[in-house]
Amino acid sequence: MKRRSLLCASGAASLLAVSPFVRAQGSLQEFKFNLGWKVEASGAGFLLAQQRGYYKDAGVDVTIDTGNGSAAAISLVGGGAYDAASADLSSMIEFNLANPQVALKAVAMQYDLNPNAVIVRKDGPIKKPADLAGKSILGQPFNASRKLFPVFAKAQGFDPSGVKWENATPDIGDTRFVKGDFDAVAYFFFTGLLNLQSRGMGPEQLTVFRFSDHGMKSYGNGLVANPKVMSKSPDVLKAFVKASTRGWIECIADPKAGAAAVKAREPLANETLEFERLKLIVDGTMKTPDTQANGWGAATTARLQGTIDETVAAFNLKSSPTVAEFWTDQFLPTAVERRLKT
Repeated sequence: MKRRSLLCASGAASLLAVSPFVRAQGSLQEFKFNLGWKVEASGAGFLLAQQRGYYKDAGVDVTIDTGNGSAAAISLVGGGAYDAASADLSSMIEFNLANPQVALKAVAMQYDLNPNAVIVRKDGPIKKPADLAGKSILGQPFNASRKLFPVFAKAQGFDPSGVKWENATPDIGDTRFVKGDFDAVAYFFFTGLLNLQSRGMGPEQLTVFRFSDHGMKSYGNGLVANPKVMSKSPDVLKAFVKASTRGWIECIADPKAGAAAVKAREPLANETLEFERLKLIVDGTMKTPDTQANGWGAATTARLQGTIDETVAAFNLKSSPTVAEFWTDQFLPTAVERRLKT
């Protein structure tokens, strides 16, 4: 009887340790998250955390929905439809200045290096960024790469005003670029490369001008949270960020597992393609000196200020927020829990 009691007590203690909100509330706490895009490798860490039960272990019942770009995801979080989303931080800063009563904040960094880029044909006339002056580029008005293009152009010493922007949906636009209808495409580099590869134009045929390689200091996407969840359910948000961090750390260590999680969520996904995309994301935005030093999700004051300065310049904003007005690290897990696997 003593042994049985000891085992029961031990099992109960384990449950309480991994599920604090189950203990406190008696049920899982609901949390709505927007991927900011369709189900693909850019959401692999969240999907892997859900597949492996990390959210439920933390006492959170997470609903993960697809999105239609950062601007739309930010508006949905700002309106309260979602507790958090993966979204471009420059777009969030712009939104906050236009809607000061909302006061969204980033609570973790997803992309330590900004993935915005312009992609051109390797055998074409554009050999350096300045050659883009006066050319035609695919990029919808809400596209972050298009919106940040003026900062990129300024850093490269050319006037961006002469560029002709082509507003076509990505599927149609990619096909038209392959056919030669315009000179370049503006995208997250891993989106553009894989989209074009699926249309028969491989990376060996392309040159990628990543903004982060040409003077841009801005962070890319972060986890953007609604102020209501930050103030009224801080433990729930902290549990979500911790479980998401674990999911991304495991994707970085094992991209195949991340691609499999994407496939499990979206049966029509091409698992091989998403594996390749995830490797691009991991190697190009996450395995950086800063992330190696500070862990996944962390940020530095210098880079945060750089993000503000470049956003204000790119979007021609009339005022500038402080770092504290758009970023907080209070929901990050410990440094040990953020550390990448060796």
